[in-house]
Amino acid sequence: MNKLIDLQHITKTFDSNTVLDDMNLYIRENEFLTLLGPSGCGKTTTLRIIGGFENPDSGSVIFDGQDITSLAPNKRQVNTVFQKYALFPHMDIAENIAFGLKIKNKSKSYIDDKIKYALKLVNLDGYERRMPDSLSGGQQQRIAIARAIVNEPKVLLLDEPLGALDLKLRQDMQYELIRLKNELGITFIYVTHDQEEALTMSDTIVVMNQGYIQQIGTPEDIYNEPENAFVADFIGDSNILDSIMIRDELVEILGARFACVDTGFGENTPVDVVIRPEDVELVEPENGTIEGVVTHIIFKGVHYEMEVTANGFEWLVHSTRMFAVGTKVGIHVDPFNIQIMHKPESEDEEAVGVNE
Repeated sequence: MNKLIDLQHITKTFDSNTVLDDMNLYIRENEFLTLLGPSGCGKTTTLRIIGGFENPDSGSVIFDGQDITSLAPNKRQVNTVFQKYALFPHMDIAENIAFGLKIKNKSKSYIDDKIKYALKLVNLDGYERRMPDSLSGGQQQRIAIARAIVNEPKVLLLDEPLGALDLKLRQDMQYELIRLKNELGITFIYVTHDQEEALTMSDTIVVMNQGYIQQIGTPEDIYNEPENAFVADFIGDSNILDSIMIRDELVEILGARFACVDTGFGENTPVDVVIRPEDVELVEPENGTIEGVVTHIIFKGVHYEMEVTANGFEWLVHSTRMFAVGTKVGIHVDPFNIQIMHKPESEDEEAVGVNE
């Protein structure tokens, strides 16, 4: 895939608060890229800079080889879908969808064809004469997307577009967006703080914190190979433990020695260890590396979520086997499921991560 958007050394400050700090990021053609992170991490500001609604204090926005840093939003080949939909309440659905095309002085037959095409694409055929307030939240969101795609943008920017929907609708819309992206063959740049949403839809996830990129990768990379404790903690549930790398392929966790597959951390080095709850195996006490007691259990449908106190740490465990509260268990972890990470030397470094 060709590089379509290249953000080069982007810095943005609001009232002496640096929201983006020397950010470098490129986005490929036809990619579904998600900017993921907590509130205030800089993800919406990044989207607004790409859309032309904010100007960076320094740095460049390169689009298809052209510098568009100071280009007005309506001159860019991008369209934005906001969380609040921003439909015109006094216009029917057809007029809402046609708005951008009329500004471009397109012919009536062209506009009518585009309206029909867009409504079919978002599964709302025949809604031309309906008013926005007669539609559900999910339907309004689809109309907002239809209005954006009739302008044939090369890039669709989506700013937390599913945030106002209930869980079932949100899940349905996730599949709709994946289908749309595949049918349209355009680039989607998506902003969310919802990890499940990011993991479900994205080709690439950019995890952000405090104005810095923490990690860039596929959903599988981000989940299975987090580069630091922030990413591990933000993406799904994790057991994050202060540990000591004894030597290559051997780590001490809570006073017990576990085999692992990592090398190159030196000897007797403080490290962070991440173990996902589904990778903690509960066995007979004598068969585990350490022993513990089940202190809490919740049935989650697909699995049981348990807390196990072992060596002074509350382990989070997901298992299809149920162990009653009070049961003594052993904890075993496959060496491949122990993720070793360098400890940050300072809080600043913890925020920085990678920025490439």
